[in-house]
Amino acid sequence: MSEVLRVTKTFFAYLKRPDLYPELGRKIIKNIFNRNAAFKGKEKTNFWASSIAVTQETAINNLFGKDCIPFSEQFATEFQTALQKQNTCPIKMGGAGALELIYAACEYTQSKNVLETGVAYGWSSFAALQSLTTRNGHLYSSDMPYLGQDGDQYVGYVVPEDLKKNWRLFRHADRESLPKIFLYQKEFDVVHYDSDKAYEGMFWAYGELYKHLRKGGVFISDDINDNSAFQDFCEKNAIEPTVISFEGKYIGVFVKD
Repeated sequence: MSEVLRVTKTFFAYLKRPDLYPELGRKIIKNIFNRNAAFKGKEKTNFWASSIAVTQETAINNLFGKDCIPFSEQFATEFQTALQKQNTCPIKMGGAGALELIYAACEYTQSKNVLETGVAYGWSSFAALQSLTTRNGHLYSSDMPYLGQDGDQYVGYVVPEDLKKNWRLFRHADRESLPKIFLYQKEFDVVHYDSDKAYEGMFWAYGELYKHLRKGGVFISDDINDNSAFQDFCEKNAIEPTVISFEGKYIGVFVKD
């Protein structure tokens, strides 16, 4: 599908969904007037991140006092079933990510309530739920519909059916989904950000998530190398994060004092 055709298809899909008009308006403004602002501070943050980055294994050991056991080994049968589902899915979305980090964070905090933004195939959801269900905890997820691919039905595709009873999925942009989630649950043990990668969207969401993260809870953000939102947020709040180098990108994580 050409880029013009994809954009046109997405635009008309938005027009059919009045509940998504607020996000459509934000996207139009961003792409017309603030396109470059999405990458604000990218060069600065990449230099900073590369100078302090550690491996996922080192981060899990330092932060949580645990060894990093591959998720695919801990839950081999479930992982292989999920991988097979991903490989046969008719649309393509984001990959698995740092599953070990997410699972270890949930185990470390003995999580009962976790919030994530961004779902796609549902790999991060799978990792969190695998820990949460042992305590009958709940995962609250925010994810936009995949309007350009007719992919709504495949969001969370790899999440095992027996884990879904502990999962609540909100299908709007973060600015609409997060207030709704906070009506259900005020405080979280782990938050994982992996949605809007523009500076303004990230910085706004970080502030909202941080307010609802309990003391001693774990904050994780993927793709902090896209701009300086994570670095700026940590500096503003006197937070010393751990930066993880993972598959050519950087992940930011810290435990809230």
